[in-house]
Amino acid sequence: MNYLSLLSEKHPSIEAASTAIINLTAQLQLPKGTEHFLSDVHGEHEAFQHVIRNGAGSIWRKIDEMFANSMSKRERRNLTTLIYYPEDKTPLMLQSVNDKDEWCRLTLVRLVKFCRTLSAKYRRETVRALLPKHLAETIEELLYDQEGVEHKSAYYQSQIDTIVSTGSSQTFITCLATLIQQLAVERLHIIGDIYDRGPGAHIILDELMDHHQVDIQWGNHDILWMGAAAGCEPCIANVVRISLRYGNMETLENGYGISLLPLASFALETYKEDPCEPFTPKVAANSLFSTQEIRLMAQMQKAMAVIQFKLESQVIRRRPQYQMEDRLLLRKIDYARGVITLDGVEYPLIDTFFPTIDPADPEALTAEEQAIVDKLVLSFTSSQKLHQHIRFLFSIGSLYRVHDGNLLYHGCIAMNDDGSFRAFNVDGKSFAGKAFLDRVDRLARQGYFDTDHPAQKRYGMDAMWFLWCAPMSPLFGKDRMTTFERYFIADKATHVEKRNAYYTLRDTEESARKILQEFRLDPDHGIIINGHVPVKVTKGERPIKANGRLMVIDGGFSRAYQKQTGIAGYTLISNSRGMLLAAHQPFESKQAAVSEEFDIDSETEIVHTHPFRLRVRDTDRGLEIQEKIDALKALLHAYREGLIKEHSLA
Repeated sequence: MNYLSLLSEKHPSIEAASTAIINLTAQLQLPKGTEHFLSDVHGEHEAFQHVIRNGAGSIWRKIDEMFANSMSKRERRNLTTLIYYPEDKTPLMLQSVNDKDEWCRLTLVRLVKFCRTLSAKYRRETVRALLPKHLAETIEELLYDQEGVEHKSAYYQSQIDTIVSTGSSQTFITCLATLIQQLAVERLHIIGDIYDRGPGAHIILDELMDHHQVDIQWGNHDILWMGAAAGCEPCIANVVRISLRYGNMETLENGYGISLLPLASFALETYKEDPCEPFTPKVAANSLFSTQEIRLMAQMQKAMAVIQFKLESQVIRRRPQYQMEDRLLLRKIDYARGVITLDGVEYPLIDTFFPTIDPADPEALTAEEQAIVDKLVLSFTSSQKLHQHIRFLFSIGSLYRVHDGNLLYHGCIAMNDDGSFRAFNVDGKSFAGKAFLDRVDRLARQGYFDTDHPAQKRYGMDAMWFLWCAPMSPLFGKDRMTTFERYFIADKATHVEKRNAYYTLRDTEESARKILQEFRLDPDHGIIINGHVPVKVTKGERPIKANGRLMVIDGGFSRAYQKQTGIAGYTLISNSRGMLLAAHQPFESKQAAVSEEFDIDSETEIVHTHPFRLRVRDTDRGLEIQEKIDALKALLHAYREGLIKEHSLA
């Protein structure tokens, strides 16, 4: 009764409750919306934006289908590019036509026609919510007018003519193009790793925050930045080092206003005579960096790497339950001889210049290094833009998501060789499988949000670093992160990072079904959607595994991976009729897309066909709507039985 009384405030009468029931029941009969799954975009903002704007190729396919008989292929390409980039393409098109007004009229008519087709499976209220308020009434009239009816035809044409004559064409073209992009894909799922490698992670997050419906499953690179924003020192050190490693300071400095000047001054002084060759950043040969800038980045990277190894050693000693004592590498170095002993084998170091390491206490920061760390912590914890993005990741993100009977996660579910879930002790309790992910998800939130209990906050921040690189981490999934070895040891046998047994077992249907059951999902119908490890198409790898029960959609958005993968990313499209897997070729640039109408070539493959066309009632959203209907029916009964009075309508 308390709940129904609260509900009655929103639906204050029998008529109001009845109307809500009618509207919600009708929604259940609409076709399930199109959803788009992407993974491992790694800061490649232009490619990401293009795939979002083109609906993974669905907009071109639909235009090709609708206008094949009335428009040439060149005209269809023009219209498609206009929809992707209306602000940039419209002025270019207007320059190339003689009768600008006629072009505007024809373009508006085509966009309205296309919009009508896409909006057919949405409620008017949903479409209205996507429109700017000052344009909503006019666009709704265009979308829902029956211009084919004689007395409506002149009304419809008058609207188009008036838009053109008042000079409002470009505004309406942009609005309709944006609406098409939004209607083409109802919901977006990001399966982790927005950050690192590419220059525009902050741009991608701005776009995601403006998206009408999105959820995110955290990747290991995301949790690293989340930990850095919380003030976790080893996470900060990793973020800065990786940015320098790939010559990508755009997100740090311009995106979030984090100054690297103190680090640069320290590195110039401390490593001024050191060539720092193992730390040469991975930048393209035709990059705009000068020789001096590349050398400075190498020096800064080495300075940060040494600080990182010290800070990580402190966490390992502070948290013996992580079982990472084998990574206390600074203690394994013979500094006098320039060698390190790993697993009983002695290896020469290719760089033996360690001016800030005291062999008697190798994990201690110097006063200068501590000052660098303190300044970076202050910068990361004070960046308003960074925290806006990180809070967004926490609010709509998680380590995994159960959605419409499917399981979404970035990395792995840690397993033993025999296929059992690997257990991990936390506070004297054993956690494995789903319980372990739930536990570390909570710890990450504790590490960021807890302000009243320093020890608990530190525990949570250390957990975020654990999620970044520990052998048990569901986001990392390897036995070690060999950053030190790659910098300092020539023998590539020491660079190997052995994957968790999950990455072999996930190929089998038995393991996939076991994972689905662990998350209380139907193994006969549920699908695991996984990211993290690029699918190496050039080596014959396939993204569909476990007899179709698991799909890997990391195909290499990041340019750094495309030589290995041979493509530029897989994305998954789910609609009312089934699932399609799209394999994308590398994206050249936004400029080429606008001026040369260069689209991403994508090959689609149907991977699953539903036995019947799914409607909203068959989805998680449908279950939520049905719960609302049931509650409203109970309210309606309470009104009619006199248990609750109607509110005054005066």
